[in-house]
Amino acid sequence: MAKVNICNVVVKDNPCPFLRSFQFEITFECVEDLDDDLEWKIIYVGSAESEEYDQTLDTVVVGPIVAGRHMFVFEADPPDCSKIPREDAVGVTVVLLTCSFKNQEFIRVGYYVNNEYSEPEMKENPPLEPDYTKLQRNILATCPRVTRFKIDWGDNEDSENIPPISNTENESNQMPVDVESAQKLVPTDRLEAAMKGQTSNGKGCAVGIILGGSSTDVGTSSALCASSASVESEPMQI
Repeated sequence: MAKVNICNVVVKDNPCPFLRSFQFEITFECVEDLDDDLEWKIIYVGSAESEEYDQTLDTVVVGPIVAGRHMFVFEADPPDCSKIPREDAVGVTVVLLTCSFKNQEFIRVGYYVNNEYSEPEMKENPPLEPDYTKLQRNILATCPRVTRFKIDWGDNEDSENIPPISNTENESNQMPVDVESAQKLVPTDRLEAAMKGQTSNGKGCAVGIILGGSSTDVGTSSALCASSASVESEPMQI
């Protein structure tokens, strides 16, 4: 069993203007003291076509970690607009929250993000050059996609990152599910691969789109990839 499990993630200040900071309130549980720190990252997928445009918005190291439940707010600046392809500024993408122990990613929480203009006229006739000051960012916070990876926690064996059975019975550990919004998501190769930690050319990768109006599994590097035998990916539940 994994030594660290995420109990809950709250997406704060959502929806909001595109240029506002990302804020995630993270609650996690550690079953015993760790001999190293945890490294958390927020990654913004800049394009549904290529991981070349992925941006690590911020990295924070948390530690020392003792046994028990912990909570902190992870805040990161918005992505660099100059690094986002013009054709990908408006529409659906993904933001990722990852955590690693000794350079081994053991969990990622992915959210679909819908970027659209707040003014009706701009929705119908978007400018050729994106106006990020007029864009609204809406994270589908009720439908996270959670992928867990087996890693070496220092016990000389791989430990699958599955929450303890006692935690699954606790209502506070479950993310609320917006079924109607979830049904509007159609998996596509690039964004689904981002959720699962696969590169865009990985087998079985399936990018996601939100159908209709205002609906509110990123290959970042080969080091973050894992074979299907060592990965568990599940929707909508922490």
